[in-house]
Amino acid sequence: MPNQQNLVIWEAVFVSIWLFLFLLNQQLLNNFNQSDLTKKAELYNYLSANNNFSAKNPLTPAREKALQYSQELIKDYKKVRGSSRNIYYTLQLATVIFSGITPILVLVDKLDIGIAWFKWLPVIFPAVASIVASVVTSFPFQENSVAANTTVELLEAEEEKFVLGITEPYRCYDVDDETQRQQKAKQAIENFIIQVNNIHLNQVQQLSNASSSESKKEAVQSVESKLES
Repeated sequence: MPNQQNLVIWEAVFVSIWLFLFLLNQQLLNNFNQSDLTKKAELYNYLSANNNFSAKNPLTPAREKALQYSQELIKDYKKVRGSSRNIYYTLQLATVIFSGITPILVLVDKLDIGIAWFKWLPVIFPAVASIVASVVTSFPFQENSVAANTTVELLEAEEEKFVLGITEPYRCYDVDDETQRQQKAKQAIENFIIQVNNIHLNQVQQLSNASSSESKKEAVQSVESKLES
């Protein structure tokens, strides 16, 4: 009993330390990301046409919010990309494994090894492989992964354009007049939000169209199968 109590205590201590380190790591990661966004938001101050920039520019919080919005979308699309890719590869691997094992089970079953339930495996494995293959073809996991990856790259590229001001919609550093520069900086923020929303909405529309096309295709196949029968 004392040994079991000590084991429970040590397990509780280990779990508590692990949770503490996990939460600490998440907090440090969030602080680092927030600091990185702040630095990106303040970059346009240092790239101004003159060096009389203000360290507390009123547009910096707005730029930081815009970048944070973009980062949240990028994070969401990265999750979609990773989960869709992992599910797709897992199902494909399962299909290959179940399909490849089936001929071996058929040969082993002919040896009459005397195990009653073993004779059902050559039937179960192909059925499972067929179900898994149907799931892969019915749900566009690969297409979702590719589309999410494309969206991530577009958002990251647009963010870099905004931060560095290398395109005309975001160029506000080379204006000498402070008032005009502030106006162009405000317009750059607005242009960035619009462009990010366009990228996001285009992706949502593509997914919606793909889902609608898939539903129509399934409906047509269902009607054709009924007519054939």
